[in-house]
Amino acid sequence: MVNIAVAGGTGNVATEILRAAIASGKHTITILTRSDPSTLSLPSTPGVTYKQVDYTSLASLTAALQKHSVCLSFLVAHLDTDCVAQKNLIHACIAANVPRFAPSEWAIKSHSGCPPYENKDVIAAYLHDLNKDEKKLEYCLFQPSVFMDYFAHPHPLSPALITWPFFIDFENRRAIILDDGHHPIAVTAISDISAMLALALEDARPWPAIGGMRGARTTCAEILTLGERVRGGEWSVEHVRGEDIEKGVLRTSWVPQMSHPVIPTADREQFSKEFVIMFFKGILNGSWDVSEEWNERFPEYGFTGLEEYLEKAWEGRA
Repeated sequence: MVNIAVAGGTGNVATEILRAAIASGKHTITILTRSDPSTLSLPSTPGVTYKQVDYTSLASLTAALQKHSVCLSFLVAHLDTDCVAQKNLIHACIAANVPRFAPSEWAIKSHSGCPPYENKDVIAAYLHDLNKDEKKLEYCLFQPSVFMDYFAHPHPLSPALITWPFFIDFENRRAIILDDGHHPIAVTAISDISAMLALALEDARPWPAIGGMRGARTTCAEILTLGERVRGGEWSVEHVRGEDIEKGVLRTSWVPQMSHPVIPTADREQFSKEFVIMFFKGILNGSWDVSEEWNERFPEYGFTGLEEYLEKAWEGRA
């Protein structure tokens, strides 16, 4: 039995990634929230409780983390001004003798150069420096790269996951391909990320500081070829040049709209364009081609392959 505290645990991604740990029935999970839980519409789940905290208060967090074995963070990193919340979480873990911490990562490699992920790099460096001379807190940067579920939009196999059209748009049979499409990227189903986290929580061995995982290592060209086979029909394909992307220029006849509810409708067009440019910059510098420490830690675990996933997601759909 592991007592787990989760910061930012009411969000959609956190909810999906925690599913396997919750379903195991082996853990007690405390979701930390800024708001009074009694004022929120929260699900009643066995083994899960909610606790109000003040992320600006080290004392509040230290009290909330007493008797926990792990703290997982899913806080929206770019909204954490000066990384105050996560730095306080780190020092509260140390003060409350919480031996393990996972900062808010759950995506790209460190040092990606992508502005929304800059605070993740700050926290990674902070944790590294904190442990440089003496180990004060075991931590892992869980980095599964992009969820392969997005290529199944609007039919992800984890149906509660919020998805949106991607630059390879299976539903509408169209794609925007960077250069020749042969830059490597990793993709992982969110259900596998959830299962891997559940295994990690039960693993007594020290966690790797960098915790990459891959469901598949592929390229955009390969995903497009798979899409053409799985979906059939005629596809519209546009190519963009890496040198234009590096300059922040995206010249396409369409841009996939990032329809996530946290993005105001009025901002979605500009945000969506910036997201595609950011994503492609990450492809150019190899940041979506994550490592595979957790694959190596649990070689017996069978990750869902991209072809397997997409064939199942799109089977029988027009």
